[in-house]
Parts: sequence; C-alpha cells; structure tokens
Amino acid sequence: MQTVGAQWLLVGLPNAATLVALVQTADTLPDVLLAFPAGALADAFDRRRLLIILQLMQVVIGVALTALTISGHINPPLLLAFTFALGGASAMALPPYQALIPELVPRDQLAAASALGGISINLARAVGPAIAGLLIARVGVGAVFALNTATFLILIAVLMVWRRPIEAAAQAPERFLPALRAGARYVRYSPVVRRILLRLALFVAPATAVWALLPLVAHQLLGLGAEGYGLLLGALGGGAVAGAIALPRVNARLSANGMLGVASIAYAVAMAVLVLTRHPVAAFLILIPAGAAWVVVIASVNAMVQLFLPGWVRGRGLAAYQIVLFGSQAVAAIAWGLIASRSGLVTTFLLAAGILLAGAATIVRWPLHDVRGLDRDATRPWPEPTLGIEPDSDTGPVLVTNTYTIAANLEGKFLEAIRALRLSRLRTGAIRWELYRDGAAPNRFVEAYTVPSWEEHLRQHHGRLTGADVAIEQEVDRLSDPPPQVAHFFPAIPL
Repeated sequence: MQTVGAQWLLVGLPNAATLVALVQTADTLPDVLLAFPAGALADAFDRRRLLIILQLMQVVIGVALTALTISGHINPPLLLAFTFALGGASAMALPPYQALIPELVPRDQLAAASALGGISINLARAVGPAIAGLLIARVGVGAVFALNTATFLILIAVLMVWRRPIEAAAQAPERFLPALRAGARYVRYSPVVRRILLRLALFVAPATAVWALLPLVAHQLLGLGAEGYGLLLGALGGGAVAGAIALPRVNARLSANGMLGVASIAYAVAMAVLVLTRHPVAAFLILIPAGAAWVVVIASVNAMVQLFLPGWVRGRGLAAYQIVLFGSQAVAAIAWGLIASRSGLVTTFLLAAGILLAGAATIVRWPLHDVRGLDRDATRPWPEPTLGIEPDSDTGPVLVTNTYTIAANLEGKFLEAIRALRLSRLRTGAIRWELYRDGAAPNRFVEAYTVPSWEEHLRQHHGRLTGADVAIEQEVDRLSDPPPQVAHFFPAIPL
C-alpha cells in the first residue's frame, strides 16, 4: 500500500518514469547501505529489543509523512526522502527478523517457514495494492500512509508479548567492528553463499523492471487509473501466493537449478507479453504466473541461505542476501527507469526479458551447489587450549600452527583436502592462511593461520565450526601420521 501511494503521487508529473522508478530505489537502496551493519547488530545484540526500537522509528517517520501529505506540503524530494527513511528502518529490521526464524521453528521446517513468509508478504501484495487503489480514489494517499504507519504498532505488540529462548538470548555478543569483519570474511570465503547470491542477482536485476515500471504500464499502455493499477499489483501478489503454496511440489519435482531455470523462462515470457498486449484482462492474467515465478525463486533462495548459514553468522549472512536482493532492485530500478524514459516501455521490457533469459542460460556454467546432506549444526570439536600464559581477550594477532606428517603416496590427497580446510579457517575467523613444507623433512607440512585476537580464536573453539567444517578437518587429520600437532603463538613485542 505504501508503494502504491508513493508511486501514484508521481505518475502525472514530468519525468514520471524516472521518478516512479526512484521510489523503488529509495525504498531498497538502504538495504545496500545498512544491511551489513544491521546483520552485525542482529548477531551482537538482543534481536527482539532491536526490532522494537526499529518499529518505533518507523512509526515516527510514518506519522510525519502522513501529516505532510494530508496537509498538502509533500513534494517529490520530500516523498523520496521519507521513503528512503522508511526503507532504512526496514533494512535494519530485516536481518534480525529473519535471523529469529530458526528460533521459532525446527531446522527441518525452515524451508516451509520461508515459504510461509513468502505467502504472507505476497498476500499483502495481493490485497494491499487493491485496497490502496480504492483508498486513493476515495480518500487520498494520506489515508494509505496513515494505515501503513498503524501496522508498525502491530509488530511491536507481538514482540512485546514474545520472549526469546533463554539459550539464544544468553549467548555472549560479539563486538560490533570485529563482527562486521568476521561476517564479511565468511561470505567472501564461502563458495556456496557466493554462488547463491550470484544466481539471485542474475534473476532479480532484470525481473525488477516489472515492479519498478508497472505503474507506467498501467497508466500509459493500458489506460488504467489507481484502482486498475492496484488490481495489476494484486495479480502479481496473488500469483506469488499461488507460487508459494505450490513451492513444495515444485521442489519435489525439480532440482534447485531446474526450478530456477523454469521460473526465469516463465517470468521472461510474462514480461514480453505484458507490454505487447493492450488488453487489461490479458495483462492481469499474465501477471499471475509472473508473481508465481518471482516467489518461487525468492523463497527458494532465501530457504537455501537460511539452511546453509550457521547460527553465529546468520544475521550477517542474511544481510549479504538482503544487499543483493534489494541492491539489485535499487540499481536496476533506476536503470530501467532511465532506459524507459529514452527508449519506451516496450523496448525496455523486451530488453529486460532477454537479459533474464541470458542469465538463466548461465546456470549451465554457474549452477547452485548441492548442499544436501551437509551438517550445518554448530559443534565444538577442539579441546580447550593448553597454555603457559594467560592472554587477554584483545591479545593478538594470534598465530595458530598445525604440523602434519604426510606419507609420500598421500601427498596429493592432502594438498587437495587442505584447500577446503583453508576456506573453513578463513570463514570462521582467520585473516591469513599459509601452508609450508619443511625443507629438512619434505614429508612434514606446517599449516599456519592468523586470527585477529585471542577472543576471535576462542570463538572458533566455542561454536563457529559446523559439522561440515569438522568433517573437512577430520579428512585432513586422517592423512597425518602421527596426528597433527597444534601450537599457539602470541606477539612477543607489542604491535
């Protein structure tokens, strides 16, 4: 409803294509700028309290926007500024909100919970725009903004009643800046997460043309008013609800890569038909499968990220997902708006459809990794370090070495296995990793990795490793005879 109201205030102005697209950009750009700090806060502080504060911020912003709109003092710069502010609070709220989901449902229900989230969001997309169209036509945009502001109070009430599990709320928080760096390292050195984010971007960037420019399609190509635009958005949302309901059957019949390919083709076809038809009923009908394809991709990718990320970095990993999802929309929306201003809506949509198909073809080259069977539960496989000194938590950097003795016939397997171990070390806290061979004893190898502080290394001991990380380490350890010897080194001279 908020999006419909904001965009409809601009459709009759000069340069409407750019202004309407800027609403989408103003709403989603904060997800790029603020998501990762929000993810670090979500992993470092009480997520429930953080969400309450952010909802109160949205209430204050929404009240101001409503007052300015009703009094007639709103203009495009102010509207975009308030949209950006609301988007900023929403961007800060999404990582802690999504990171709470595994505390609400068992792990084996995460995929279903993600689909249910998709249903709720897209049910709102189905109902909200239609209601917004009626309110705008009969009462005005100010009423839409007022109702949107009131809804923030509902989530505050829910959060005030709910209490986090004691074991989740009692975890020792990480400090903010180290948490930011650790989250960035995890995403950088996780091939699975990087591939998921790549596939998401290749779908969302061209697909955003529909969400960004649909008001202009309704107004310029189909001759519809606010109510008609609301119905078109309702078709998108209704299709998304249907797609979410059908998602379990889709997952049962298609692989993740197959699902992504089919959904991309269906969405691209819908984009082309939407601008080539001039009949509102045909446009309404074609938007239903487009909405279904959208939610199948978004919900499936979200579930993949939720299932793969370990708990200690879930907020920051979801922030990276959020940056790609909304960042792709923010950048693409303004790009499609500028292209539409110069080349027209038909050319823009056909170009976007072609790019979407080209992106789908790259699945052959860059498919999603199969992570079924990977143990993602946190574990504590390392014994407590035995030291002759008592370092402070801030002491660092800390050099950790593992010395392996490898038979000549196992050297190839060892070098291959330790590549995966390198990524595990870097994901869980190391800032530098190296492997050395002993010049006097060529069968002896020394793995050396540096951790920023003793506190950071202790977090590796106390829950950063998953069962999959342990399996990688055990595979390397089995190749060493005798077992590897570990040592910890601290700065001898203050740095």
